[in-house]
Amino acid sequence: MSDRHNRDIDRIPAPLPEPLPSPTIDSHCHIELIAKAAPDSEEVRAVLDEAASVGIEQVVQIGYDLEQSRWSVGVAQAWVGRALAAVALHPNEAPVVANLDEQLREIEALAAHPRVRGIGETGLDYFRTPEELREKQEFSFRTHIAIAKRANKALIIHDRDAHDDILRVLKEEGAPEKVIFHCYSGDAQMAKECVRSGYFLSYSGTVTFKNAPGLREALAITPLANLLVETDAPFLSPAPYRGALNSPAQIARTIRFMAEVLDRPVEELCDATRSNALALFGDFS
Repeated sequence: MSDRHNRDIDRIPAPLPEPLPSPTIDSHCHIELIAKAAPDSEEVRAVLDEAASVGIEQVVQIGYDLEQSRWSVGVAQAWVGRALAAVALHPNEAPVVANLDEQLREIEALAAHPRVRGIGETGLDYFRTPEELREKQEFSFRTHIAIAKRANKALIIHDRDAHDDILRVLKEEGAPEKVIFHCYSGDAQMAKECVRSGYFLSYSGTVTFKNAPGLREALAITPLANLLVETDAPFLSPAPYRGALNSPAQIARTIRFMAEVLDRPVEELCDATRSNALALFGDFS
């Protein structure tokens, strides 16, 4: 099976990590690509139960197109206390849909749902989107920023090879009160700028990769008050299982690695990332 970008997701799952000493939250995942079933299905329950068994008690299920955003709302409705939703058109989806304005209106309607606590993932992606489509991509990003501000929901940003333009658009539009850089991919200097602006940086399994020393430098200067952890499951499984099928349970492996980089107790990072996620998304009940 492949996802929307023809990335193979029929992979062997990463082994279950050791349980964490304190619970935390996966702030960004795509459970539908793991469960391949209805939002209220036993397959979804199994993903959530596995995560809870190692200390990841809640997840934020992220939207990337209209159909999947509706699925995300369904998960948040079906699993009260365990899941919340975010809705959006992914920056690689927005430029190629035939009825962008109509779909953006549908996203804004979904954003009003009480179980939806974020607008995302949205942003700019210069890796997969050709130059001739970037104007449309930026229009979508600007519209999502406006939706987040009108709905008073957290803005969840996808940024791939577009750091300067992401920051430029946020400045031009005026950033929402709550901004999250999902799967943070910038360097330490950008991290400092984001922290000065009050943005949150969410680190994924990529921070564990051998070829990502710049991410570890960024992590090292990110205050705990601006820190989140995520999986982006089923993608980006942390080392030493890079390439395996990722799941929310793998937060336990990523956050232990982060604690080593920061030379802080694992429990302290669990508590900080959980507290930050609750401040951004609100109570899960």
